[in-house]
Amino acid sequence: MDVIDPATDEVIESYEGHSPSDVDEMLGTATAAFETWRQRPLADRERLLASAGEVLRENADEYAETVTREMGKPISQAEAEVEKCARACDHYAEHASAYLEPEHHPSPPGTAVKTAYEPLGPVLAVMPWNFPFWQVFRFAAPYLTAGNVGLLKHASNVPGCALAIEEVFREAGYPEGVFQSLLIPSDRVEDVVADDRVTAATLTGSEGAGRAVAATAGENLKKTVLELGGSDPYVVLSDADLEAAATTGAWARNQNGGQSCIAAKRFVVVDDAYDEFLGRFAEAVESLAVGDPQDSETDVGPQARQDLLEEVHEQVRDSVEAGATLVTGGEPLDREGAYYPPTVLADVPEGCPVDTEEVFGPVAAVYRVDDEAAAVEKANDTEFGLGASVWTTDRDRGERLAGQIDAGCVYVNELVKSDPRVPFGGVGISGYGRELSEAGIKEFVNRKTVWLADEPEDGTVVE
Repeated sequence: MDVIDPATDEVIESYEGHSPSDVDEMLGTATAAFETWRQRPLADRERLLASAGEVLRENADEYAETVTREMGKPISQAEAEVEKCARACDHYAEHASAYLEPEHHPSPPGTAVKTAYEPLGPVLAVMPWNFPFWQVFRFAAPYLTAGNVGLLKHASNVPGCALAIEEVFREAGYPEGVFQSLLIPSDRVEDVVADDRVTAATLTGSEGAGRAVAATAGENLKKTVLELGGSDPYVVLSDADLEAAATTGAWARNQNGGQSCIAAKRFVVVDDAYDEFLGRFAEAVESLAVGDPQDSETDVGPQARQDLLEEVHEQVRDSVEAGATLVTGGEPLDREGAYYPPTVLADVPEGCPVDTEEVFGPVAAVYRVDDEAAAVEKANDTEFGLGASVWTTDRDRGERLAGQIDAGCVYVNELVKSDPRVPFGGVGISGYGRELSEAGIKEFVNRKTVWLADEPEDGTVVE
């Protein structure tokens, strides 16, 4: 596996992938590790997770550097990503016991009934390159602490990140086989999902990848959690603080080079606020510093790969040809590396690529709508349903609109973000299942009913 620095287009590292026999051995190791790991007291697993958070913080500079070199994330954002992973470790180290406490149910005299939460086994995680540490810890922190073991198939352009994460758990004291990184291409994922030793799978990535993994898992009757793409609406009402909405919106669209499932992508603005918002928004977008991701002052670095840049540019070009107005940006930068400028399109016609597709780059589509009802209608005019943002100075109004928008999460007067303390996931073709919080740690457990009776009853069974 060759790693290409997207800021220079140079090969900076090569890794030897795992052969089929290597993977077979690793699956055997995972199976053996699970049998002992599941027996470890939960308090021990929490302690080890807290240690993993310490390892992350102790080596934050090194890990952030790896992220930046492999996928082009600005170094300040890479450092923040590593710290967020450490916070996830802190959260589950503190709360896993409470989340997994057996639930006791009402029962007849002389009996006690509870639901116990027990681990399933080896879980395969197919993860993307855009948040190469956070996406992994989002599953690993809860799933490993619940007693499962993890098998990571990371994106092929971030193998250094995959091995660094494996190192985190090893340095924290996790037993061999509890977390392993499989350096394999995507065309070998199906075989791993189908393997009898793998009990479940989680994927964050494209709709196509999600359908493929879900199909194989379904054929083998295995649980899955999918977090797929998004085309998140960013609704601006006439009573919004337009300066705050524009400034936050520029960041919500362009953080991580716009390469985020929960980035604001479709800016839906009511007529009374449209002209002022568009002017402020374009100005905020143009003020973002595009440059070397190693520079701490950089806001927007390169796209992760040249082919991804070309895909984004094709979506922009086709949308402009269909009638969209190019407000700013719109052409790859004439410099070394995969650089695309923050771009704003207005007067976006229905059916063009930026209207119907997920644009995984720094491109904002801005729409003018008549009123609040039209804003909700446009916000819901998509097959995706990951996140949404609503801007209004009337908090009650924002909460009411949040109930009308079809999405896994709606943020009022804030950009969409994930947080270890709250559930995260989508609806529609954005996937299913939830990660993080109590919901996340319970996705891959056996919810076992345990019925205890002092004496046998008369044998009557009511189904």
